[in-house]
Amino acid sequence: MGRTSPQSAAGTIQLPRVDDVVPSAALPHGEVELTGVFLGPNGFGLPSVSVDGHSARVLMSRPTRVVFRVPEQASTGLIEVRTPVGLANAAGLRVARQLNDGLHPVTSPAVSRSGMVYATISGPRGKQTTVSVVRVSPDGRATPFVTGILNATGLAFSPDGGLFVTSRAEGNVYRVDATGDFTVYAEGMGVATGAAFDAEGNLYVGDRSGTIFKIDTERKIFVHATLEPSIAAYHLAVNAAGTLFVTAPSLSSNEAIWAIEPNGDTRVWYRGLGRPQGLAISREGDVYLAACLHGRHGLVRVTPKGEASLVLAGSNLVGVAFSPLGTTILATNDAVYDVNLGVEGLSLL
Repeated sequence: MGRTSPQSAAGTIQLPRVDDVVPSAALPHGEVELTGVFLGPNGFGLPSVSVDGHSARVLMSRPTRVVFRVPEQASTGLIEVRTPVGLANAAGLRVARQLNDGLHPVTSPAVSRSGMVYATISGPRGKQTTVSVVRVSPDGRATPFVTGILNATGLAFSPDGGLFVTSRAEGNVYRVDATGDFTVYAEGMGVATGAAFDAEGNLYVGDRSGTIFKIDTERKIFVHATLEPSIAAYHLAVNAAGTLFVTAPSLSSNEAIWAIEPNGDTRVWYRGLGRPQGLAISREGDVYLAACLHGRHGLVRVTPKGEASLVLAGSNLVGVAFSPLGTTILATNDAVYDVNLGVEGLSLL
């Protein structure tokens, strides 16, 4: 006897339906979950999924849930789920666009007022790379910008638009001019990793061995706060009130975002992340960071109320920045991407 389409008790064909896409954005190879009805396998076969017309690998299939991996070739477009019964309603997915690869960021990139993206080729500790900092235009064209900084790590723009770079090998902070030439701005920063400015022009630098330094506008250096050492780096961002947010990844899956007030008072602002790394603040005061939340990797948003959610799926993320052009810039350990998440970044410049 030939097979027939599955039907409900009333005889209606049970077409698959997608109700939600979680998260609604992803890097290529990111893992995205669909929820709905009649999505899973049945006696007539497995569902197939495509994104922007490219076939995706299905990782898990249930009647109400499907998890798939975003194809490498996919761009922002429609998700289609097909079962032997028929085609589900289309749902949209924003896929990040690769701007440039062959890089080695170890924390968040920096974005200038004109939308130029700056990322490092950091290299192994103690090993000099040919290029230290690369400048990437919004259309993805990359040019070498800084050479000669050993293990360039943290990047930050000052309120007056100057680019600052830390060297985790030398413990120095360098100021870079418009031509890519640099001068020493501060020394003795230990294993200098993250960097961030507040609106008054104070520069904060994280020594991953346990110290957050504050360098004021007269270049006087203070110990602003102390934290537990990190196995990798400190990552920093400052909000409109001058509160400094810090992540310090370790081997734990229950890591915190720390909040350090202008007077140095330190507290756990949010806990429950795996390997939290580079972070940035939105205009609304939400913290966006590269992390793992409930076992899922990507870009996480944490609101001031302590509500956390995964807003973009993707592995190997190390940082995030917001562009004045309206896009979100993402850094993996070898490339930079942009994607429109509809988020406006906080500007202290």
